[in-house]
Amino acid sequence: MAVSVPKGFLMAGVHCRIKRDRRKHDLSLVVSETPASAAGVYTQNLVYAAPVALDRSRTPSDRIRAVAICSGVANACTGERGLRDAEEMARLAAVACGAEPDQALVLSTGVIGSFLPMDKIGQGISAAAVKLGRSETSLVAAARGMLTTDTIYKVAHRTLTIDGVEIQVTGMAKGAAMMGPNMATMLGLILTDAAIAPQVAQASLSTATQESFNCMSVDGHMSTNDTVLLLANGAAGGKPLAGEGLATFQKALTEVCVDLAKAIAGDGEGATHLITIEVGGCASRETSQEIARTVANSPLVKTALHGADPNWGRIVSAAGYAGVPFDPNGVTLRLNGFLLYQHGTPVEFNGQEVSTSIRDHRDTLIQLDFSEGSASSRFWTADLTAEYVRLNADYHT
Repeated sequence: MAVSVPKGFLMAGVHCRIKRDRRKHDLSLVVSETPASAAGVYTQNLVYAAPVALDRSRTPSDRIRAVAICSGVANACTGERGLRDAEEMARLAAVACGAEPDQALVLSTGVIGSFLPMDKIGQGISAAAVKLGRSETSLVAAARGMLTTDTIYKVAHRTLTIDGVEIQVTGMAKGAAMMGPNMATMLGLILTDAAIAPQVAQASLSTATQESFNCMSVDGHMSTNDTVLLLANGAAGGKPLAGEGLATFQKALTEVCVDLAKAIAGDGEGATHLITIEVGGCASRETSQEIARTVANSPLVKTALHGADPNWGRIVSAAGYAGVPFDPNGVTLRLNGFLLYQHGTPVEFNGQEVSTSIRDHRDTLIQLDFSEGSASSRFWTADLTAEYVRLNADYHT
């Protein structure tokens, strides 16, 4: 499916020698031709990286022109020097597009505790500025520049029409492990040519994040660098969104974020299954999400599914220690549509048939229903594999 770049945005991705492999991009530059409304949501970890500190101080805003992204070095736990380096990285990005120093944001991901190689960063921003474009090729290059252990680049897109104006919403993201809301070890950048006021953009992004990136986990580990940014430059024309138009935009924005969140969970390091957990019949959305998150983060559930084992006991018991009160006799469990457990009691099922359905399909669906109310939620995770252990045992600081 073709993915369009929203009007008024330019982007590029290059290799600037942060990563050893010259075939891999490690720096991206995204530029808005006019000042854009910018919003951000960030890690809730008390230990947060310098780029998070800088971006938090600059969003929401109505005057952002550029975002510079580097991968390979996280610029986390780097003290005052890290803050200065983040500010300099932003300044270089702003200069590259003729903007003021405070009109740029930065994203970094990679090894924690290392300082940014600012000479390489500067050269990379200059090289990316020369290659800025609005083609799908430019978008893919920029999306590749933010990857670390990802096996695929991640982009998503929606086109919608509001009051006769065609609007594009396009997102890119990275993430494969160290994933645990809120949010996960991830970077995300959503671009739109819709006209949106900064505070409205902030509310819209927060809502979309709650339904997407905060409903996704690979290993339950919250990162220092998690950031999702939304830039809206109004280049499509029309009045700032409100009312029904804003609701239409919200739906598209949430869909883009959901697509990216599922892509991240499905690309979990060493993952062989994307697991969707649907929890219903709860007293509130918060309790349903807590149960789903607990099941998603259970190593025993994740390893069972990797081994194609329909082990209902691990799933039901994980729900039981989520810290959410419920009637155990009101629990029903389906796995890939097969009924395994009903009203607190296991039922007869063909274990080989269920196992085959897991083994032969990358997508796995867990459905848990309770008898406490009508609230529900979805959550995404990945299975836990020997390859995940190998990759993270080899990763270093």
